[in-house]
Amino acid sequence: MDKLIFISNDDGFDAKGIKALAEMVRKYGDVFVVAPTGGRSGASMSISSQTPVKNKLIKQEDGSEERGSLTVWSCTGTPDDCTKMAFEVLLPRTPDLVLGGINHGDNSAVNAHYSGTMSIALEGCIKNVPSIAFSSGRMEADADFSYMTPWVEKIIENTLDNGLPKGVCLNVNIPKDEELKGIRICKMGTGDWREEWTEREHPHGGKYYWIAGYYQPENPDDKDTDTWAFRNGYVAVTPIQLDLTAYSAMQQLKSLEQ
Repeated sequence: MDKLIFISNDDGFDAKGIKALAEMVRKYGDVFVVAPTGGRSGASMSISSQTPVKNKLIKQEDGSEERGSLTVWSCTGTPDDCTKMAFEVLLPRTPDLVLGGINHGDNSAVNAHYSGTMSIALEGCIKNVPSIAFSSGRMEADADFSYMTPWVEKIIENTLDNGLPKGVCLNVNIPKDEELKGIRICKMGTGDWREEWTEREHPHGGKYYWIAGYYQPENPDDKDTDTWAFRNGYVAVTPIQLDLTAYSAMQQLKSLEQ
C-alpha cells in the first residue's frame, strides 16, 4: 500500500507554501490536504468549539508511477480543526505522516507556542503519527520555496525510515537563503515579543486595537538554540514533546502533598 501523507497549514489551502510542500512529497505517496479557507496565523491549537465548521472538496488528481494522488479540501475552521476533521471524517485511513506548512515565515523559538503550523504537528503527534512542521524565512505571498526541496526530502526520508519517539514531533525552520550551511538539531530558543498596540478609531464608532511588534530573543548568541541556527544560515530542527510537565520542579512542590 502506498504511503498516505496528510498536510495542513495556517496560511490557507491556496497558499504557495502548502502547494509547494504537497508537490515535494507526492514522490513518497498519496497526499491528502485539508487546510483553512484563508489565513489563520497565530491560531495555535485553538478549535472552533462555538461555531460550525464547513468543508469543501477543491480538487482530486490521480497518481502515477512517479507521483501519488492529490486530494485537497478547504475548511472554514482553524488548522487544528482541519487536522481533527481529516482524521475523524475525511481521511480514508490513518496517514503515515502528518505535515504542517510550508509556513510563510519562521516559527522558531517560543513562537512555536502561537503557531497554527505547529498545532498540526502536535495534533498528529497526539494521534501517534510521525509529524513535522515546516516553516520558511520567506514570508512573501508569491515566495519561491523550491530551494527547500532537498532539506524537506532529507528530513522526511529520515522520519519515514526511522520514525520519531512517541510523544515527539519536529519543528523545522529553514532560512530564506538559497545557500544553507546544513542541518542543526536544536533546543527551543527563549524570548518574548515586544508588542505594540496601536489604538485606532473605528468608522462605526468606538476604538479598536491593532497588534504589531517584534521578537526579542533572550540569548541570541546561544548556538544551541533554533534562533541562532536559523539566523546563521542553518536548517533548525527542534524536537518538540507533548509532555509539558516540569519534572525538575516536582520535588520542590512535594511539600504541598503534606
